[in-house]
Amino acid sequence: MSATPTHRAIAVMALVPTLVALALWAFAWPAARTAPRDLPIGVAGPASAVTQVEQRLEQRPDAFEVHRYTDEAAAREAIEDRVVYGAVVVTPQGPQLLTASAASPVVAGLLREAVTAQAPAGEPVKVTDVVAAPAGDPRGSGLASSILPLALAGVAAGVMVTVLGLRGSRAALALTGAAALVGLTAAALTHSWLGLLSGNWWAEAGVLGLTVLAIAGAVAGFAALLGTRGIAVGSLLMVLIGNPFSGAASAPELLPDPAGMIGQWLPPGAGAQLLRSVSYFGGNGAGGAVLTLSLWAALGLAAVLAGGRSAQPATASQESQRPVPAPVG
Repeated sequence: MSATPTHRAIAVMALVPTLVALALWAFAWPAARTAPRDLPIGVAGPASAVTQVEQRLEQRPDAFEVHRYTDEAAAREAIEDRVVYGAVVVTPQGPQLLTASAASPVVAGLLREAVTAQAPAGEPVKVTDVVAAPAGDPRGSGLASSILPLALAGVAAGVMVTVLGLRGSRAALALTGAAALVGLTAAALTHSWLGLLSGNWWAEAGVLGLTVLAIAGAVAGFAALLGTRGIAVGSLLMVLIGNPFSGAASAPELLPDPAGMIGQWLPPGAGAQLLRSVSYFGGNGAGGAVLTLSLWAALGLAAVLAGGRSAQPATASQESQRPVPAPVG
């Protein structure tokens, strides 16, 4: 039985507020609850002095995950390897704070405020930015803003492949080609023109392309498995959940649980982390994000290829059932 106009009107009135509520929850909730949660930070220096620093940091329960290092050089190496976001180094001249604004300008500012507030009165804190954000994007807002366009590009590619009726290997080839071209275009804009990125150009293009491929493959894969409903599932998952939960504007450890963890399992969050690692840290700390994006891309393309093969027997069966025209004469 087809829905009447009245039923359709009621469905619209119920669906729109539901989507608005979901969008507000997904975008506003993490932003309103931003705070450090097991944020990795290092401490280095004499054992007795380091213990005092740890005790001050632990006054905020579950805020920091403290790593001990023998000296400043070890702490710097940990920051460059993306093990910690920053480190407090205790020296005879007073405490020194090492930060990495390239990892997250928000975290760098938060650490500066926290360490300065906990320092003894009248004792200045020297701050050194070990891995600074590029001059073209000192606040990190440009990189954070680039994640949503990548998600939209991936969704658009997945939707277009589905709507245009591409199946199997043709669909996989179209998704891969579109993602590669988006990666090259995005690298030209973000690196060459805007100066948001400062690493190896081709590596950045590869990261941008892989991020788009993971999202596009997911959307097209859901569509191949679920039909047109899969487009809605994939789009909502990547844009409505993946983008605000990515932590690109701050850091995953600043988002409320379990948003930060979920965001890193989705392509937008993994793409943001991988782009930072490749562009600013020479690829350090990239392993988990590469694995996440590769799995989404591989599984999505596998679903697309499987959907194409399952459609072929059905088409062949329909062809065989067509009546054979009677001979003329």
